[in-house]
Amino acid sequence: MVVNAAEQRRPVPASRRWVVGITGASGAPYGVKLCKELLAAGIHVHLVVSDAGWRVLKEELGWDASRRQEALASAFEGALQAGSMTYHPLNDIGASIASGSFRAEGMVIIPCSMGSLSAIANGASTNLLTRAADVMLKEGRPLLLVPRETPLSAIHLENMLKLARLGVRIIPAMPAFYNGPQTIEDIVAFLVGKVMDSMGIPHNLFKRWGESDE
Repeated sequence: MVVNAAEQRRPVPASRRWVVGITGASGAPYGVKLCKELLAAGIHVHLVVSDAGWRVLKEELGWDASRRQEALASAFEGALQAGSMTYHPLNDIGASIASGSFRAEGMVIIPCSMGSLSAIANGASTNLLTRAADVMLKEGRPLLLVPRETPLSAIHLENMLKLARLGVRIIPAMPAFYNGPQTIEDIVAFLVGKVMDSMGIPHNLFKRWGESDE
């Protein structure tokens, strides 16, 4: 569990809490960037990562998945000066975010694997990540999924349509080029900015279409 000392001294209102899930789809930089931006905005992040998600963090970002607490503390050290984070192990079924009585503004799964998406679409709460998503659905709270897969099968599409009809925001990890990205970081920032737009959290991660150069 990684918690800023400030969080231990004062409770955080539900409007400043977001649950973030990272699963085993390619796109770990998206999830890490979102967490950093939320922390910088003073949000308390409740983070849960699937086992496959840890594997992708290792492969794509070089994290030491065998030392998870240390990896998280190192990755978010600077950002924790503004916000705070609680890390929940995947199999901790007694965690706060597993209950609808625990108030949070909503949940984002970024990236979201097709396996996790399928479990959520079919109510299969087999671990804390999918249970937390199920809580968002049953409590009528915002749930945002960032699927990262290509090509998509009919099963994938049907599961996404089913969730979209339930009010889940589906935000595919698709880059845009009208803002003139120059680096991989620019592409990651654009997608994370689109997610934060859907969360209703202000940011300056990309230049919007029609904005003046001045």
